[in-house]
Amino acid sequence: MTKGELIKAIAKDAGITQAQAARALDSYIANVTKELKKSGKLGLVGFGTFSVVKRKARTGRNPQTGSKIAIQSKNVVKFKAGHKLADRM
Repeated sequence: MTKGELIKAIAKDAGITQAQAARALDSYIANVTKELKKSGKLGLVGFGTFSVVKRKARTGRNPQTGSKIAIQSKNVVKFKAGHKLADRM
């Protein structure tokens, strides 16, 4: 599903315009990002938990040449599904 398709689905389900749904989705994304930067964790009961974890630096390989490359450490977002979401899958 693309962002555009998600906006159309939200608009249809909520009975709002696509412009309103787009603003709501953009606000959701912005607020999730802001909270993850601030505290590193966001839980939505029944849906799941987003968290930020630090991935260690490591040595990788260039698939084209086979030469070793250094991969720097970085923060990545992890998602763990909640029980209600997991049960529905």
